[in-house]
Amino acid sequence: MNKIAYQKAIDLLHRVSSPNGFLASAENTTNYNRVWARDGVICGLAALASGDEKLIATFKNTLETLAEHQHVMGTIPSNVLVKETSTEVSYGGLAGRVDAVTWYIIGVCQYAYSQDEPSFIIEHNTAIEKVFELLEAWEFNNKHLLYVPLSGNWADEYITDGYVLYDQLLRIWALKSYNYFAKSDIIAQKIENCTQQVLLNFMPNTEGEKFHPRAYEMVDFKPYMPCSFSPAGYKTQLDAFANSLVLLLKIGNIDFQKKLSDFLFSLASEMPLGLIPAFWPPVFETDEHWNLLKNNCKYEFRNHPYEFHNGGSWSMVNGFFGLALSQRKENTKAETILTKINEANAFDDYSFYENFNTATKEPNGVAYCAWSAAASVLVHQTLHTNFKLLL
Repeated sequence: MNKIAYQKAIDLLHRVSSPNGFLASAENTTNYNRVWARDGVICGLAALASGDEKLIATFKNTLETLAEHQHVMGTIPSNVLVKETSTEVSYGGLAGRVDAVTWYIIGVCQYAYSQDEPSFIIEHNTAIEKVFELLEAWEFNNKHLLYVPLSGNWADEYITDGYVLYDQLLRIWALKSYNYFAKSDIIAQKIENCTQQVLLNFMPNTEGEKFHPRAYEMVDFKPYMPCSFSPAGYKTQLDAFANSLVLLLKIGNIDFQKKLSDFLFSLASEMPLGLIPAFWPPVFETDEHWNLLKNNCKYEFRNHPYEFHNGGSWSMVNGFFGLALSQRKENTKAETILTKINEANAFDDYSFYENFNTATKEPNGVAYCAWSAAASVLVHQTLHTNFKLLL
């Protein structure tokens, strides 16, 4: 099945390739027929993994489109719609998208690394430097953690805000990727400072000054890092995407990494789809944060328990978990996750749905979602070729 699923995924990535970059979906659905920063880069990583020259060219066009529409303040577009006579640029909806800027840097660096084109970094260097300056400003208190608004990243209708783990990790990845080329002692120190603050504030029993000592003392830490904290306290749901990045970037000691990996795989194994939910456990109507969740939607409420970000299962998220397992040489487990990703993608004759209800296994969101296909390609190629991400 995995070989057929791989080819179906490659075919979909070709379908969403446009002259300006990867579109989010092959469906002509509002907002998905655009070049998105995070979707486009994740599809681009799959393109690099595939070795397909046409897809790699589309990735390069994606990055060029994003850079061309960088805001004067340094913000990278969340998405761009290029029409025959005009262009629509969005930097976010109810709030700006913090992760667009870090995904852009990761994408440029991964392209330059994979294609052995350091000159590509030079071409984008001005844009990258502006992004890093912007990220410094988004700390607000100059203490090495980004402060992210509600709706400020891919989980744009979820409850995370403040010091969001996912965004800290993307920044560390972006800094590491860029410093592979820059080899700057200043950047190396920044990486160390950011990593240390993640360890101090997202892991139990660490010694050092905490951002919010009182809230930290009240947290019942699990085998994973909590999803976010703010002046109002910690939100302790599992963020599967963020914790997969924890594994990929090797944040924390060997013992923590093993416990985290085992926990995530066990959780996936317990689920009807065999996939880890994006955030877990779901927020229910009786929970403290239900009203925050219920009101955080611009048009219609989609985050019912077990759906979308509220406990839904995404092929894309599990793709990064599969990558982490492969990096840890847990290839049998990675193959299991890949099989489950492909089974989800194959639903309804390979419709590549955006996500699934974790309890009922029913699909949610748009069909022919590009990054659902990208997940399959990334894990497959990492397991069966010598492709490696720049980490």
